[in-house]
Amino acid sequence: MPKTVLGKWAIRLIVTFFILFAVFQILVAIGQRGGDKFFDNLLLAIPGLLMGITGIGSFFTGIVSIVKNKERAALVFIATVVGFLIFLFVLGEIIFPH
Repeated sequence: MPKTVLGKWAIRLIVTFFILFAVFQILVAIGQRGGDKFFDNLLLAIPGLLMGITGIGSFFTGIVSIVKNKERAALVFIATVVGFLIFLFVLGEIIFPH
């Protein structure tokens, strides 16, 4: 378990990401659909935007916790790696929109 405050925040943020991801999937399963633009359906856009924020936030808080505070908890490393993958996905969507 993480010992530092930032390490605990990294875990909280990645757990929040997965909760929001589940909410997003439930909304899609009950029939919500997006439009041509990101904010065409706010019911999907808000959890989607919050997912990106919490995932990227987990990455950066995890990095700071590992580098600055010498956090060595396995959960923080896992949250940081997952946050990095989310960061890459969001960056790819911004650079190469479809």
